[in-house]
Amino acid sequence: MDQDEVNGETFLFRAVRIGAVVTLYWFVSITMVFLNNYLLDNRDLDAPLLVTFYQCLVTVGLCWLLQLLARLCPGFIDFPSVKFDTKTSREVLPLSLVFICMITFNNLCLKLVGVAFYTVGRSLSTVFNVLLSYVILKQTTSLRAVLCCAVILGGFWLGVDQEGLTGNLSWSGVFFGVLASACVSLNAIYTKKVMPAVDGNIWKLSYYNNVNACVLFLPLVVVSGDLGRLVAFPGVTNPRFWGMMTLGGVFGFAIGYVTGLQIKFTSPLTHNVSGTAKACAQTVIAVVFNASSKSLLWWTSNMMVLCGSSAYTWVKSLEMKKAPHREPEDSAKEKLLPREKGDAEV
Repeated sequence: MDQDEVNGETFLFRAVRIGAVVTLYWFVSITMVFLNNYLLDNRDLDAPLLVTFYQCLVTVGLCWLLQLLARLCPGFIDFPSVKFDTKTSREVLPLSLVFICMITFNNLCLKLVGVAFYTVGRSLSTVFNVLLSYVILKQTTSLRAVLCCAVILGGFWLGVDQEGLTGNLSWSGVFFGVLASACVSLNAIYTKKVMPAVDGNIWKLSYYNNVNACVLFLPLVVVSGDLGRLVAFPGVTNPRFWGMMTLGGVFGFAIGYVTGLQIKFTSPLTHNVSGTAKACAQTVIAVVFNASSKSLLWWTSNMMVLCGSSAYTWVKSLEMKKAPHREPEDSAKEKLLPREKGDAEV
């Protein structure tokens, strides 16, 4: 008898569960991108830093709420007890600086290039991961992985060229996309460094990261004029506006959970393949929704980026299988980094 059947799990049950988890990941991730695009593309309120700040604030509030519910319903909700500690906050601060740059540049890129070009505009995370791993960590990369990065770079430049021919290209958006990609890679590196400060718990890290981000964002929101634009915004007292803003924060928090859930019930490699397929579906939905007409080369650029990213993930997974077994403690820490294994979605 199959071991899974002995444990009470049939193939059909596991297939349905995996399908449900992947579907949930796709729904949360795609909805989050379109919702953020809606909030950032508000012509009556041009306040991207304010939107980002509020989403961090919602994340902190959700951490407090889940912590309270975990105490009231210990058998139903599992969430670590988090008490703010200034020493831990200072240790996480370098990561928080990278984190606010990452989410700010990411939102600015999304605001300026739109959802359809977002996949290409934010496609260089893998390339920066290879580059910064060599510069900061002195880790070399195999020729096959470098060739995958070359395909991604080719797709990026072709995509920029084709988007430029449509007359819709925002060079500022491309610039912010490149910066966001670099920050995603830096975020992964610094996350590994500060994990011991939060006992290797990703939820504690998320709490301290977002608390620090809220404090750091406050002067930026004031200096940038976003706070003044909010005060002058006609819909500032509209419950629907704040409801959508809060919903954006909830989905931003949820993406971390469903990413970890997908990795738990599948594998890091399957998660990356799923993320690549999701990005493809997201692009198609955006093009259809906006009734846009794209050239064959435009679609080719997207496929080059997606195929290059998938190939890189496959190559790295093969290399990890061949690599010597590392200490369990290090492996456990890396398994706590779901968001850095494929990106970001953010």
